[in-house]
Amino acid sequence: MAQTTFSSSSSSLIPRAKHDVFLSFRGEDTRNNFTSHLHAALHKRGFQTFIDNKQLIKGEEISPSLISAIEGSRISIIVFSENYASSTWCLDEVVKIMECRESLGQLVWPIFFHVEPSQVRNQTGSFGEVFANCINRYKQKPKGHTSSSGDEALTDDSIEKYIEEKLANWKIALKKAGSLCGWHLSNGDESHLIQRIVEATLSKLNRTLLHIAKYPVGIERRLKNLVRLIKINTGNDVRVIGIYGIGGIGKTTIAKAVFNRFADDFEGASFLANVRETSKQYSGLIQLQETLLYEILGDPNIKVGNTHRGINIIKERLCHKRILLVLDDVDQFDQLETLSGGDVHDWFGPRSRIIITTRNKHFLTSHGVDETYEVEGLDFYEGIELLSWNAFKGDKPGEGYHELSRSVVDYANGLPLALVVSGSFLCRRKKSEWESVIYNLEKKPQKQVYDILKISYDALQDDEKAIFLDIACFFVGEKKDYIIKILGTYNFCPTIGIGVLIDMSLITIEWGKMRMHHVIQEVGREIVRQESPEVGRRSRLWLTEDVSHVFLENMGTNAIEGIKLDLPEPKTLYSSAKAFKKMKWLRMLILRNVVLSTVISYLPSELRFIDWPGYKFPTLPLNPGPKQLVILDMPQSHIQQLGEAFKVLIQLVEVFHCSFSFYKLI
Repeated sequence: MAQTTFSSSSSSLIPRAKHDVFLSFRGEDTRNNFTSHLHAALHKRGFQTFIDNKQLIKGEEISPSLISAIEGSRISIIVFSENYASSTWCLDEVVKIMECRESLGQLVWPIFFHVEPSQVRNQTGSFGEVFANCINRYKQKPKGHTSSSGDEALTDDSIEKYIEEKLANWKIALKKAGSLCGWHLSNGDESHLIQRIVEATLSKLNRTLLHIAKYPVGIERRLKNLVRLIKINTGNDVRVIGIYGIGGIGKTTIAKAVFNRFADDFEGASFLANVRETSKQYSGLIQLQETLLYEILGDPNIKVGNTHRGINIIKERLCHKRILLVLDDVDQFDQLETLSGGDVHDWFGPRSRIIITTRNKHFLTSHGVDETYEVEGLDFYEGIELLSWNAFKGDKPGEGYHELSRSVVDYANGLPLALVVSGSFLCRRKKSEWESVIYNLEKKPQKQVYDILKISYDALQDDEKAIFLDIACFFVGEKKDYIIKILGTYNFCPTIGIGVLIDMSLITIEWGKMRMHHVIQEVGREIVRQESPEVGRRSRLWLTEDVSHVFLENMGTNAIEGIKLDLPEPKTLYSSAKAFKKMKWLRMLILRNVVLSTVISYLPSELRFIDWPGYKFPTLPLNPGPKQLVILDMPQSHIQQLGEAFKVLIQLVEVFHCSFSFYKLI
């Protein structure tokens, strides 16, 4: 099947990158002066700016291409001049622009070019006279005049009603546009005003849109009711909206779509992703507070030090700002309390909007959100379309694959994540392979999502499986280059393996960091749990209770390949001196904020990577010790004695990052 460019009605609420700015103006007034200079200044700074260069044919309706240009712009700038209201085309543009402001959250900036804002708002003065003349001309149109849709000529009986509706829409749009904050130029410096407009555009559009989905099927249907709940441009109250649903249903995807669509309408906006996982990391909540302040204030030098100070800084600096804040994947009250306040209505300025995503509806209702929205699964037709885009690169199944596609969609039960992963796996595969997959799924009807995702895992090569499990257990949120460096120490081909995982829709790279949907991550971790009921016989350990049990009871085995604990604050784990003695094939050890109760007497010879900041003991067991070590990262350690084995070790490692409070060579 020939590949098709994605184009779906479901994507109409997804931000379009057609134009940054749409310029609405009256050609005879400003085309060859102010508007021309403004367009040139915006273009010089790299903004895609739409300017209509066609001369208006008298009486012509606004064209479909112009409507599309307005809808496809992030900002509309209306240059109100004395003769602006003499053009029905310009008036239709204002109506459409104000519709986009209300329905899509488009930014609208009026420029009052030698006219008073009150004249535009109330259609008075010289602006009002021009508008009145335009109305009179419009009322005298011939009876054969057609509707703006061009479908058919209006009947004599409907012409009067059509005209009255048209005039009413013009007046309402002018009143609304004339009431917006913008710029007023009477006898001022035009070049200075243009500079201010360009700077404002830079401030609003110098923000990269969040990646939503490669094929955003079903987004419009889901967003319709949610947008009504958010009420972007109404009221002065702070509104808090909770989005809930099962894992993989698309909560984060919808939150990203809302953020992209409306962020420019606020004084500041911040999207805090993966709050649940990030808050578990060392200084995770502090990092989130600093990210929030940076994204809204733009100051990279703000350091909060601790969460209590961060709370005060956020309240003091943002209490008068109208912001859009998305807290993605929240599951604990302390996360809300630290990032948006115990009463989430108190911290931010009037008309702010806070969106929270979670799996737990009760969590939302018990913490005072104004509205809740349950994300529904895809319907059957949306499911077929999403599967088809991933499996066949078109919006319909390939010839002869309709029934097979129906079976996969039925099994996925409306879960977008399952359809994306299964479609990516089945892409370019024979019917017999589809049938085999469906047969295996039907044998285990109780674990739908796990079974669908595990099919993709089972198809990986051994090295790719190891890379997938390492990422799922240890490296989500870490920098891609850092991960490649670590995985490269194990004789893997990480660049190729990571590329395969991306192609299989199992991971993504965002801002240079490794991302994995939490449902896929949980599948990876469940695969490790299924290796053995005994934690000491599993290949990877990442939970505090599991690691603590293995260390204390000396329950490690040759099965353990990697251990990672990244605790939010220092914690002592009771351990045996020979805790690592039985872990012959341990290749990776990451212990952050971990203090062992007993000095260790042995480190496995196969260790390739050690990340242990703040190591508390005076010696490191290096004889015989790890002979394959490639990366040693132990800043702020308390090592006091460094023997010959240590000097040999330093010659082996490629990356050496150690600092010592006091040491001596022996």
